[in-house]
Amino acid sequence: MLAEVRRTAKRVVGVPDEEVPVVSPREWAGKLSHDPVQRAIAYLTSLFPIFGWISRYNLGWASGDLIAGLTVGIVLVPQSMSYAQIATLPPEYGLYSSFVGVLVYCFFATSKDVSIGPVAVMSLTVAQIIKHVNDVSPDTWEGPQIATTVAFICGFIVLGIGLLHLGWLVEFIPAPAVSGFMTGSALSILTGQLPGLMGISGFDTRAATYRVFISTLQGLPRTKLDAAFGITGLVSLYGIRWLCGRLSKRYPSRARMFFFISVFRNAFVIIVLTIASWLYTRHRRSADGKYPIKILQDVPRGFKHLGQPTLDVELIKTLAPDLPVATIILFLEHIAISKSFGRVNGYKIDPNQELIAIGVTNTIGTLFGAYPATGSFSRSALQSKSGVRSPASGLFSAVVVIVALYGLTPAFFWIPTAALSAVIVHAVADLVASPQQVYSFWRVSPIEFVIWFASVLVTVFATIEDGIYTSIAASLALLLVRVAQPRGHFLGRVTVHNTTESSSRDVYIPLKPNKHLMNPDVKVYPPSPGVVVYRFEESFLYPNSSLVNDAIVDYVKEHTKRGMDMTGVRAGDRPWNDPGKNSEAENDHAKPIMHAVVLDFSAVSHIDTTGVQALIDTRTEVERWADRPVEFHFATILSPWIRRALVAGGFGVGNSTVHMHEEIAPVTRYHDQYIADPQHTELVDDPHARVDDPEMAKGSTHVAAVSARSSSEGTVQTIPTQSALMMLPDTPFFHLDLTAAVRAAEKGLSRVPSSVGMNKD
Repeated sequence: MLAEVRRTAKRVVGVPDEEVPVVSPREWAGKLSHDPVQRAIAYLTSLFPIFGWISRYNLGWASGDLIAGLTVGIVLVPQSMSYAQIATLPPEYGLYSSFVGVLVYCFFATSKDVSIGPVAVMSLTVAQIIKHVNDVSPDTWEGPQIATTVAFICGFIVLGIGLLHLGWLVEFIPAPAVSGFMTGSALSILTGQLPGLMGISGFDTRAATYRVFISTLQGLPRTKLDAAFGITGLVSLYGIRWLCGRLSKRYPSRARMFFFISVFRNAFVIIVLTIASWLYTRHRRSADGKYPIKILQDVPRGFKHLGQPTLDVELIKTLAPDLPVATIILFLEHIAISKSFGRVNGYKIDPNQELIAIGVTNTIGTLFGAYPATGSFSRSALQSKSGVRSPASGLFSAVVVIVALYGLTPAFFWIPTAALSAVIVHAVADLVASPQQVYSFWRVSPIEFVIWFASVLVTVFATIEDGIYTSIAASLALLLVRVAQPRGHFLGRVTVHNTTESSSRDVYIPLKPNKHLMNPDVKVYPPSPGVVVYRFEESFLYPNSSLVNDAIVDYVKEHTKRGMDMTGVRAGDRPWNDPGKNSEAENDHAKPIMHAVVLDFSAVSHIDTTGVQALIDTRTEVERWADRPVEFHFATILSPWIRRALVAGGFGVGNSTVHMHEEIAPVTRYHDQYIADPQHTELVDDPHARVDDPEMAKGSTHVAAVSARSSSEGTVQTIPTQSALMMLPDTPFFHLDLTAAVRAAEKGLSRVPSSVGMNKD
């Protein structure tokens, strides 16, 4: 009874009587469920990479981490307060973010070089979010609460992406797009800091970049004494870096000493300008409490905002439109930086684990009142050059920040804000893409250069949010176009001779070679008459599957003659879409009869239902044109799932007299026989069908024949009486390589005359 039910069910769903063995979903599921306990343990231990190296920690590592950690910490303190200024937050919030970033990251990091903390682009984004929230709901929430909420929500989202191992999503944003919005953001930050550098006020420095720049030029007559501190600091920063670079080249033996002198230039300039500010302003306080120049003034000592973050549902609703761009910046910049340093310094980072590290850092940071923090390129480069040995260097940087929070806050009172603007301009200017980098985008891919340029323009003339969305949308659109409009070539044969080994081999290249790829004078021989060889350079998916159908069918109709003589057919008996030609017989006389199509699948990694349907449609149209069965051979199938899909479409089995229904996945329940016109309804044996190749008959003879014939497909013979099949015998039209596929297709040409004779009878 059960067997009968099973047979009935198979008939209902259309399971063929003789099934070809293919890969099954059960095998795929078995691989996923293999040893789940061990997989769970490995997953949990991977969340804490510190356990992989802490047991090997030694004094040699500690010395390198100490130097690198202290060096980064000295730079981090003034930079963090400067970036808090970009975010329109009090300076202590930059210190909070710095402390949590360098402390927490070392426990979850897979990169020894990356330094986490406030960065310019993220700070600018926070400033724009605060401005947006205040515009929507004025005086409802203060800036620190808004920034902390952004850090918590974005950190939680990034943490979820990492835990779910969705880090591959980052790969959809290419390097030119990242560079484009980074350059545009850097220009926005530089322009926004010019008024603070010059002491100019009276306009919105968070407006579009071009508006801020124009307003700054218009406000030059209002330049104040702050410019003396800002310009002096900026010139000093560049002067020290230039001088140390020149001295390092002139005295290579002292290059490391000059390197550290250059590293400490931020701290040196801030200290000198702070002393100058104290000497000048301490006795010049006005009656209303103002000073001649703008200074930081009170910076609270220690962690004054430690505790549970205040999460307001209404605030989250107001923030919702800005959260996607903040989240993208949070993980995109960090992953790009960590990959760069891993590539340069010889190790590989785990993008999912890095996302977890960023997520944990920002969620925990909200307990300290921190705003969003991510990887900093300038501090990471500094940490790498300082000789860091492990992620533990962040602990030493955290000590420096703690010392600054509890011991140096009285001195922070006199720091000129113009000096902080100088530090920002000096640091952010390095984020602008160099001319060599931009030119390399143009050399590699002019289209991606256009994306880079568009991203910069939109960021400068609109907002950083629009710039990011523009770069991502343009990159995804380019990806879709490349998938939907891939290249394909009809191939011919060239015999390559090896003069040193006196050997030769056949290779298949486009019939019309590109002069930028190979010698255009090389003679390319087309395959035997009636054989078409086509290579598709992309996965065979629904956006591009119709291209192959159009290309092959059009090529066949142009280069082969129709199987049925239509010269004497009246116009009323012709199909409506076949106008016919008076000279059809003369034009087709020299053309061959279509026999076989060889498809090179060496670049096809996936195929879907629509792709299989397109191949079925191609086979149907080609056979209708040839008025006979046409062989379809496939070379270099890369995946068992591609083989499964092709077999489901009736390909590969070597029996062209019987096809499956012509619509493998109809959009309605009605198949071909229900919608076909009378000319295409009857399913009868084709009188022109070729006699099946005896070599493909079932049974032991089939195996022996394939074993002998498969020598061109890579049959491995250890001794004369033994052989091993490279390809499965159930699918003889699936071949190991293109050469074997073409040979098999051309081998069947010897049977064409007999079938022609049958046609004439």
